Amino acid sequence: MAEILSALRSLMASHSPPLHALIVPSEDYHQSEYVSDRDKRREFVSGFTGSAGLALITKDEARLWTDGRYFLQAMQQLSDQWQLMRIGEDPSVDSWISDNLPREAAIGVDPWCVSVDTAQRWERAFAKNQQKLIQTSSNLVDEVWKNQPPAETNPVIVHPLEFAGRSVAEKLKDMREKLAIERARGIIITALDEVAWLYNIRGSDVSYCPVVHAFAIVTLNSAFLYVDKRKVSSKVSSSIQENGIEVREYGAVSSDVALLASNQLDKDTGLSSGRNDVCETGTCEAEENNNDLIWVDPASCCYALFSKLDAKKMLLQQSPLALAKALKNPVELDGLRNAHIRDGAAVVQYLVWLDKQMQEIYGASGYFLEGKGASKKRSETMKLTEVTASDKLEGFRATKEHFRGLSFPTISSVGPNAAVIHYSPQPETCAELDPDSIYLFDSGAQYLDGTTDITRTVHFGKPSEHEKACYTSVLKGHIALGNARFPNGTNGHALDILARIPLWRYGLDYRHGTGHGIGSYLNVHEAGPHLISFRPQARNVPLQASMTVTDEPGYYADGNFGIRLENVLVIKEADTEFNFGDKGYLSFEHITWAPYQIKLIDLNLLTPEEIEWLNTYHSKCREILAPSMDKNELDWLEKATEPVSA
Repeated sequence: MAEILSALRSLMASHSPPLHALIVPSEDYHQSEYVSDRDKRREFVSGFTGSAGLALITKDEARLWTDGRYFLQAMQQLSDQWQLMRIGEDPSVDSWISDNLPREAAIGVDPWCVSVDTAQRWERAFAKNQQKLIQTSSNLVDEVWKNQPPAETNPVIVHPLEFAGRSVAEKLKDMREKLAIERARGIIITALDEVAWLYNIRGSDVSYCPVVHAFAIVTLNSAFLYVDKRKVSSKVSSSIQENGIEVREYGAVSSDVALLASNQLDKDTGLSSGRNDVCETGTCEAEENNNDLIWVDPASCCYALFSKLDAKKMLLQQSPLALAKALKNPVELDGLRNAHIRDGAAVVQYLVWLDKQMQEIYGASGYFLEGKGASKKRSETMKLTEVTASDKLEGFRATKEHFRGLSFPTISSVGPNAAVIHYSPQPETCAELDPDSIYLFDSGAQYLDGTTDITRTVHFGKPSEHEKACYTSVLKGHIALGNARFPNGTNGHALDILARIPLWRYGLDYRHGTGHGIGSYLNVHEAGPHLISFRPQARNVPLQASMTVTDEPGYYADGNFGIRLENVLVIKEADTEFNFGDKGYLSFEHITWAPYQIKLIDLNLLTPEEIEWLNTYHSKCREILAPSMDKNELDWLEKATEPVSA
């Protein structure tokens, strides 16, 4: 790490102008949460492997900002050359720079790796002291990264209509109607999942996310896909071109955005295809004096492309694809339901296997009985670790129809590790399973018909009364949110409190949001526009019928244990007795199926309504998963879902 910092400081000093600081974001050219190995620049310079964070290197300091999910992990991974800055507790990076670096300081960043929103916020903060944000002409980290992995060249795949539910022609028609309404003549699409969703393509350029490194530009007359052409077979190319989309090299997006800005892009290609008869109503006549704006999403478009546009002729607002993608069509919803049934079966099969292993190897009392482990002697070859256990879970999922891989690295965590919210076990350093400690596993998979994400927390020995009280509080919040009914127009910020109230009663809480959208064979953390969280952005968009969202409260006792419970929910219209204000009311449908461990629940803390909900949910689990179980698994499931009473 010292050598990397030294090499970067040398490049900063020789840069024109010389840089007082260098910002290294986590994001790639598309502002992705998960990035390919080649794009893990912040991880390379800092050693911190979490998915969210930002590194700042000055002449004599190195600081890393990250959020509450990663405080513990960052403390463990950062060397003594780095100082951890806790987002929400310490000053933000722009405030810190403004207050601590000299007047007129030059702060460098690769403009491809920072969003318009972020760059402009920094520029406003820096202006107070005449400090300047400098766009570096090359990425300085790439210059010192000797063994940087090569760019991915995995094939582009067409996502069939039987899973997508809507054709590219329909999606482009909708897009162009939105352009016309906003008086825009084109839009630059940079978010990888939006490009994949719009053009019904998938890939494997980023681990766990079935996306392709690509940009798109759509005008009233044309459509373009910017991708490494080596990834596109002639068959796939034909399919893409049939939809009026021209395939261009990935690097050509830069010059084409400049052409788009000067209204030369359509003229340059001679193309007027790709309209798919979308303008038959006359709603999107491309009268240049009427439609002269370029639509850019400031949260996902990089500063490099934005800088090529005329600021006076720009529409800076959220991409229309964010909401369109979040509102699942009936085919996508059916696919998600089916994927979660197969996934639930895999999770139950894993629990059956794990229960047996914990008893046989460790003398644990098991999933159903309470008792201390019998300290059984066992050989090294018999031991179970967080990694070998999670590999077995992946194995169960891999047997299911349409399985294409995991949707994120499995969080398989024992005891104190479960308190690390986004813990990622490594084979060399991971813990052994322990019959006397809580075990939390948060995992999911990519299936052709849907993406899954589920968390369960279990104990194979005798949980303490405190662990039971904490688990029960988390479960109460999980049930309260999942059972909510709310009027149309309600946002996720308003609902977040429902999952926290049972924890607040004891003075407990958790440092993460409560729910995020889920993709349809796309990103497991669907980037907005909705979420359930205490964060201000959860106010941006109301929750709407046919959106998906997770329900995942937790509690984490640092150095001791962690608890989280997570189901995926579909928002649907609620059948209420009344309809005050003629607003219409919404509710949630659970589509995740796996039991909650009864022995971790203090039934005396549950209300009769909560017990009734638990029994009903468990009854549905049995009914829905039974066809996927063998006799041994079904016997276990029936025992795990037996009705309870206080």
